[in-house]
Amino acid sequence: MLEALLDFAYSTGFPGLDWRVFTMMAIAFVLLYLAIVHQFEPLLLVPIAFGVILTNLPSAGLMSPPVLEITEHTFHTQEPGGLLYYLFLGDELGIFPPLIFLGVGAMTDFGPLIANPRALLLGAAAQFGIFITFIGAIASGLFNAQQAAAIGIIGGADGPTAIFLSSKLAPELMGAIAVAAYSYMALVPIIQPPIMKLLTTKKERGIKMSQLRTVTQREKIFFPIIVTIVVSLIVPPAATLVGMLMLGNLFRECGVVARLEDTAKNALINIITIFLGVTVGATATAENFLQVETLSILGLGIVAFAIGTASGVLLAKLMNITLGTGINPLIGSAGVSAVPMAARVSQVVGSKEDPTNFLLMHAMGPNVAGVIGSAVTAGVFLSMFGS
Repeated sequence: MLEALLDFAYSTGFPGLDWRVFTMMAIAFVLLYLAIVHQFEPLLLVPIAFGVILTNLPSAGLMSPPVLEITEHTFHTQEPGGLLYYLFLGDELGIFPPLIFLGVGAMTDFGPLIANPRALLLGAAAQFGIFITFIGAIASGLFNAQQAAAIGIIGGADGPTAIFLSSKLAPELMGAIAVAAYSYMALVPIIQPPIMKLLTTKKERGIKMSQLRTVTQREKIFFPIIVTIVVSLIVPPAATLVGMLMLGNLFRECGVVARLEDTAKNALINIITIFLGVTVGATATAENFLQVETLSILGLGIVAFAIGTASGVLLAKLMNITLGTGINPLIGSAGVSAVPMAARVSQVVGSKEDPTNFLLMHAMGPNVAGVIGSAVTAGVFLSMFGS
């Protein structure tokens, strides 16, 4: 009887508890606190945080690979893998992020971008932080080019793109990169306003922009088709993300596939968000996460995000000086692709200077341009460093 009790005690997870487990649990609790109490990206941070908890539970084996017995002519499974191991294949094979883009496309109105094509430049400027951080990551000596590219994409504030690129170039860093990307996306209302105010004057923040022209349905239908063809011809590796984004948008704008649009922007994206969040969190094991490289990724990520925010604001100021465009520089910060949160931050900061100033729709132009820009940048990195 005593031996049976001892065997049971050793079979529990308690013997496996150590400081690393408690540290990862603390990180998960912080993410849950931000998501539940402060409502920072709860749809993403809640499943990610719970994935961190699940993967760090001693002996639970949710990310354990299957045990195979290989004979001369065949093989069979001696012990199946953990649930999250199989779901994680959707991340590893690059399936979940494009499906997220499909849903995002179905929810996105590209009308503000079509009405003001100059917003493309602001969206492109916000990607500057990606390349600066890529150079900085290589210069640190801690990362190779593939890893640096995956880290740099955090500056685009686009979680699915960061996961997609890291799965291709640096799967060993996926957990840290995903946690950093989604954490900074959640902290957009905290990180961006000080940068925006530092780089603009009170007069610039009060600039009122003229109302955008009305975009026809025909323009909205042709836009996703043309963007898919052009981007895919210029940067073929970006076709997966951009193609799914634009297919979802075509569902939205063509007006004849309401059921597909509804599925893409509701049921499908919600299901994939659960799977993606939990499995990404499950990659953040203590062995992979509690390293100097992880802290470096978190530091480089905030630098990338800050530079991306600043670049959009500064380009808007430059356009006003050189072209006399009358752009409120605050909308340049929305060039990072945290849709629609970054655009809302532009509106909030602008309305504090002048409650009658409505910048939201103007900010949505660079915001959705940033989604395209980060996907194209990921395609460029895949062209340069992919196998």
